[in-house]
Amino acid sequence: MKSFFSLKVASTFLLLMLSSQLLFAQEIGLQLYSLRNQFKKDVPGTLAEIKSWNIHELEGGGTYGLTMNEFKKLLDQNNLKIVSVGAEYEQLKSNPQTVIDEAKAFGANYVMCAWIPHKGDAFNIDDVKSAIDVFNKAGKQLAENGLTFCYHAHGYEFRPYEGGTLFDYMAAHTDPRYVNFEMDVYWIKHPGQDPVALMKKYPTRFPLVHLKDRQPGTQGNQNGRADEETNVVLGKGDVDIKAVMEEAKKIGVKHYFIEDESSRSEEQIPQSLNYLHSLK
Repeated sequence: MKSFFSLKVASTFLLLMLSSQLLFAQEIGLQLYSLRNQFKKDVPGTLAEIKSWNIHELEGGGTYGLTMNEFKKLLDQNNLKIVSVGAEYEQLKSNPQTVIDEAKAFGANYVMCAWIPHKGDAFNIDDVKSAIDVFNKAGKQLAENGLTFCYHAHGYEFRPYEGGTLFDYMAAHTDPRYVNFEMDVYWIKHPGQDPVALMKKYPTRFPLVHLKDRQPGTQGNQNGRADEETNVVLGKGDVDIKAVMEEAKKIGVKHYFIEDESSRSEEQIPQSLNYLHSLK
């Protein structure tokens, strides 16, 4: 009886431990732009490599020259799912239905836009106001079709404006029922912001996060430009990925995507995954 009781206690303890690990485990996805060069050479092989990294969730858009059915068949074969798709600003402005159709064809739940058109470096409040109008209208239409819209900032949105930033103005004037944000932590750090502080400031506005680290000593700017080779393995840069992950879990980020734009992405992505899995 004693040995049975001990075995039962040990089994219960093990189950609790496993449940705790699962509770804090986080699915890590991949932004497919990271492997844009590999896709040009071998679409099936690149998707198979992603599977080998035990990644299941993707952010993408486009089928790399294949038909939608051919591409989705490869996704299914590799147990991969497109969670989020990219959309061009002009698409959202002039014909959001095409965005909806594409997202639904992929089976995605999110649509992200990563750039607001502007002349050179002259991004200003007029550009922001135009974008707010486009995003609120398109975001409402997307929401009515079961999709969540997120804007991905690239740094020029953090220029000062009325005691805050242009981003603050955008956050205040977009309807959170229809418009939210995807935080690329590199592109928050690069213009001089703190990703963790921004999450704390807007804890309900970031359902998606791009995980990307920056080579220490990199000179930042608020122009939306950076050398792609300054993308380094997560945990080896100056973004403080550990603090980002801790705060992201607190605010309930829904999906995380590694994005590595460097020429070393194929080698660095597995190392970044190892780093993320080492975090407690």
